[in-house]
Amino acid sequence: MRVAHRRTFLACLAMIVLLFLPPPPAQAEIGFRHPSYIVVDAASGRVLAEFEPNAIRYPASLTKLMTLYLAFEALRDRRITLDTIIPFSEEAAAVEPVKLGLPPGSSVTVQEAILSMVTLSANDAATALGQYLGGGSISRFAEMMTLRAHAIGMARTVFFNPSGLPDPRQVTTAHDMAILARRLILDFPNQYHWFSTRRFLFRGRWIRSDDNLLKVYPGADGFKTGYTNAAGHTLISSAERGDVRLIGVVMGTQTIAQIDGTMIALLNEGFAEENAPALPDTEVAELRQPLRGLVSGLIVPASAATVAPPSEPNEWAPAVARDWGVQVAAYTSERMASYVADLGGRIIGAGRADIERAETAGHTLWRARITALSAAEAHAACPALARHKLPCWLLPPRAGGQIASR
Repeated sequence: MRVAHRRTFLACLAMIVLLFLPPPPAQAEIGFRHPSYIVVDAASGRVLAEFEPNAIRYPASLTKLMTLYLAFEALRDRRITLDTIIPFSEEAAAVEPVKLGLPPGSSVTVQEAILSMVTLSANDAATALGQYLGGGSISRFAEMMTLRAHAIGMARTVFFNPSGLPDPRQVTTAHDMAILARRLILDFPNQYHWFSTRRFLFRGRWIRSDDNLLKVYPGADGFKTGYTNAAGHTLISSAERGDVRLIGVVMGTQTIAQIDGTMIALLNEGFAEENAPALPDTEVAELRQPLRGLVSGLIVPASAATVAPPSEPNEWAPAVARDWGVQVAAYTSERMASYVADLGGRIIGAGRADIERAETAGHTLWRARITALSAAEAHAACPALARHKLPCWLLPPRAGGQIASR
């Protein structure tokens, strides 16, 4: 009876909270034109870098982190064990791919559900687990998710399903997702190891993670990828170097290459700002390979690039501020950085190709950049570069009109 009363109380409380929540923004307001991101120190919560961290976004499969948070609570409270059987209802079995593809009436253990969610991002396993923890009701579990989100400080987040499948009402922000990732590390240190799983054997077949940072970035050991048409590509990563652990969240990129490149750059500069130990030379060489591969073979002649035609001067036209920029990549070779900056400038057809020298973790890097862009040109640059399989991240202006740079 106590359990039943507790569930009734939680359901009523959730309904009261949801009644007083502001309605989520219209879909047109949520659609992304450029990424939002945030990087924080996991220990202190200090923000190291951010760009529109409170912009409303669709969470996609990052939603599963909250489903797992509630599952870890249930494990801690001994309401379930890793061997608890989770049945697949017709509703769970019918969700859209990506999924395990088990028929109604089948089942998985809690451990199998966790592993399939962190690697395959299985929507059916997330739905089945949420339904089980919600006492048979997905809507009740979604209310529990929202209540817990607000309790830990995710003020702009609302959940309506445990998987992240498209729902225009289900929204979050990069800032809120950083809070969730940090709380997973701090509240459940004994469960964090699940997020570093690269593959697991599920009933005779290997299921592999699609998180590229786990494969290429030294010290990366979590968290989660996500994608829907409305959300774009989303990624939360955590990496450790020495006694410094960082959490990065990037939401709303057009391509996987763009989100991986942005995350790598943000983590690199975050570790440099935190004075983390330099990587061994062997690991630095391995880290260069993914970004080098993005530009290999991309010798684009000027005639094939997208070049904007010269415009006639108009003395009556208002002056346009050109204090934005984009960074394409960073290299140990000044010549390579100069080449990529020139290539990026030809593709964008605006701005000025530039390179910047930086000392990062004891190594000299050359940043390939296109500067002197208007805000509109900068926001249009990343999709243009992505079509040529080049990474890109925005460099918004600082106060005083200078391009932000760390």
